[in-house]
Amino acid sequence: MDTEEMDFTDAKMLRKMAEQKLQEKQKQETPGEKETDIQKLVHELQVHQIELEMQNEELRQAYDRAETALKKYTMLYDFSPMGYFSLDPECNICDLNFTGAEMLGEKRFSLIKSNFKLFISQDSIAVFNGFFRKVFASNIKESCEVMLGNDDNSSCLVYMEGIVTEEDPKCLLAVVDISGFRNRLLKK
Repeated sequence: MDTEEMDFTDAKMLRKMAEQKLQEKQKQETPGEKETDIQKLVHELQVHQIELEMQNEELRQAYDRAETALKKYTMLYDFSPMGYFSLDPECNICDLNFTGAEMLGEKRFSLIKSNFKLFISQDSIAVFNGFFRKVFASNIKESCEVMLGNDDNSSCLVYMEGIVTEEDPKCLLAVVDISGFRNRLLKK
């Protein structure tokens, strides 16, 4: 059959022609050439398998390092002695650690999407509002002291520092209970 007359879109015909060409090629090869080709192919497959095993081991080690780092930073964040909060521009809590939840007197996951201002005492709300405005306006670290607490929770004096993240505008807030520190200073 002439190649000009062949329909290369006909898969069956193409397969049949390829098999015929392979048979002709195999007839021309000597048994030693076939054996050499098979050995080369087996060698290449073995090398490729070892490469894959090495890559798999490296991936496993990278996974172990990532797991270790995750545990380390989870411990550092979640169990820190200071409260950490992430607040959106409307002052809603996006994330917080266990100490932050303890300071607000609620369970951690029940506080997500709650407005942080609800936990600032009425006496301190003006100071906090000024601080929060400055944090978003200045894009530098700001600080203030306010009383946390509302009708349901006892109040405590806290020192807080906040800064706004660049890529996703959120206020990262670190809060430390200083009421015990102040009480010790007053007793001296």
